[in-house]
Amino acid sequence: MTLNRIAEFVVGLIFGIGLILAGMTDPGKVIGFLDLSGSWDPSLALVMGGAICVGFFAFAVARTRTTAFLGGAMHLPKPGQVDRKLVAGSLMFGVGWALAGFCPGPALVSLGAGHWQAAVFVLAMVVGMLALDWLSKGLPQLRTEGAR
Repeated sequence: MTLNRIAEFVVGLIFGIGLILAGMTDPGKVIGFLDLSGSWDPSLALVMGGAICVGFFAFAVARTRTTAFLGGAMHLPKPGQVDRKLVAGSLMFGVGWALAGFCPGPALVSLGAGHWQAAVFVLAMVVGMLALDWLSKGLPQLRTEGAR
């Protein structure tokens, strides 16, 4: 196993533990955050705010570097990369998140904990990703930079 894979595993493990400690693997937290007319739960906003702060400083450091800490190439988004496909995908992600109460990270953590609802979500997510991959091969306007 390479050092990169070990680092990826450790970072993912820390992320998963953070999600569990913050209660973000509970779909009720997400739904409570989105329930503006009922008993609104602001805890997700606090977690997002913390993530934005960490990301802000991490990207500031990353912009000054030409290689990653473990020697790999830096792949940062370029200005102007926001297009219709990104906005449409983001909207679909948000609607799915609101309906299910999961986003991919917490869903994988919940799946690992044996929650059947997470299994349904992850299965639907994988089917959606495979469908996009299949559709993008036939429709040039759906092709992305990383598509085969």
